[in-house]
Amino acid sequence: MYAKTKKPTCWALFLNTFILSAFTIGGGYVMVPLMRERFVDKLGWIDRDELAELIALGQSAPGAMVVNSTVIMGYRLLGTRGAVSALLGTALPPLIILSAVCRFYELIRDNAYVSAALRGMRAGVAAVIADTVVNMVSPYLKRSGVTSLAIMAAAFLVSFLYDVNAGYVILSCGVLGIIIGAIRRKRGKAA
Repeated sequence: MYAKTKKPTCWALFLNTFILSAFTIGGGYVMVPLMRERFVDKLGWIDRDELAELIALGQSAPGAMVVNSTVIMGYRLLGTRGAVSALLGTALPPLIILSAVCRFYELIRDNAYVSAALRGMRAGVAAVIADTVVNMVSPYLKRSGVTSLAIMAAAFLVSFLYDVNAGYVILSCGVLGIIIGAIRRKRGKAA
């Protein structure tokens, strides 16, 4: 269906991000597998590792993760014009949809069918997010080994069991990564 091209046009970037954003229900992590399918597998604009890095950068910046990630991808592919194209493509659909929902909120607020549909979608969204987590983590586990797994497990447990700000967890993991990297480099030079 799509021709693989390494460098898209601004219009192609806008159109693809617009379509993904318009037809994805469930937020950022639901879009990650769709982004992988479209931008990595079908279009070949970026590779899997690049997408994972873009997602990580998008998560660490303030704002919506998917918008941040697509803007970074757009910038990486086409510079400032690509960032603007990706921003508009990703942000316009929710803006349009939310404007329509606000306009007709009174009509749909108490609608039993709408409520039932949203409850049903929650289960699907949870499954897609779980699948996304497994797919994003598995390549790193194969490459990184026990140390990264231990840090990931500790970060999860601290976040899940205690009321610790996620920023502190991320900062701590970053510092740990720097320390471990320095130790590994030092050992590599000594050998």
